[in-house]
Amino acid sequence: MKPPSPTVFYTSGLLLLTASTGVIDAVSYLALDKVFTGNMTGNVLFIGFGIMGVAGIPWLNNLLALAGFMLGAVVGTRAARRSIVSGFAHSGGVVLITSFIIITVVTASWALASDLTSAQQITITSILAALMGAQVAAVKPIGNAEITTIVVTSTIANLARESRLAGGGQQTHVWAQRIGAIVAMTIGAALGAGLIRLSGGPMALGLGAAASATAATLILIGARRHFHVIAHEQA
Repeated sequence: MKPPSPTVFYTSGLLLLTASTGVIDAVSYLALDKVFTGNMTGNVLFIGFGIMGVAGIPWLNNLLALAGFMLGAVVGTRAARRSIVSGFAHSGGVVLITSFIIITVVTASWALASDLTSAQQITITSILAALMGAQVAAVKPIGNAEITTIVVTSTIANLARESRLAGGGQQTHVWAQRIGAIVAMTIGAALGAGLIRLSGGPMALGLGAAASATAATLILIGARRHFHVIAHEQA
C-alpha cells in the first residue's frame, strides 16, 4: 500500500492550524480584551472605529496586537528562511513548536493567576498575536495559498470567484481545501467559545495549544516525507 503523500500531511496540518486560530481568536476576543490575534483585518477596522471615538472599542489594544503580529511575522520569517521551494524547512517546524511551548506557558500562567489585570490581558493578546504572525511565516514555504491558517476572507472570495456559478472551473482538491479551511476556522471558533463558556479562557487556550502541537507534528512528518521524495528523485 502506497504511503500518504507529503501533501496529505501538509494539508491536514494547515487545516488544524486554521482551527487552532479559530480557537485562539475566540479566546482573545471573548475571554480577554476584545482583540483578534489572527484576524488582523478586524483589528485594523477596530482601530479606525476607535480613532473616531466609537465607544467600547479598545483601539490601543488592537494596535498593540497588530504590532505584535507584524513583529512575529518578521521574526518567524528570519527563523524559517532556510526552506525549499514548495517544501518546509525544519527551522519552520522549530517556529511552530516554539509557539506551542509559549502558548502552553501562557495558558498555565493564566490558569494560576485566575483573574487578569488589564495590562496582563494586553500582554497575553500581544504575545498570541506575535505567535500568529510567526505561524504564517513558518508555513509560507509550503506554498499552499488556499489555506492561510489565519484568515478565510480571500478563501471565501476565491471559492465564489472560481466556482462554476461564476463561470470558473476550480479543481476538486482546491474546492475541498477552501471549504475545509472555512469549516476548520468555524469549528475552532465554536469550540473555543464553548470551552470559554464551560471552563473559562485557559482551558480553551489549552485546546488551541494542543491543536497547534498536533498540526506542527503533521507538518513535520510531511516535511520529512517531502525530503525523502526529493532525495529519491536525485539519487
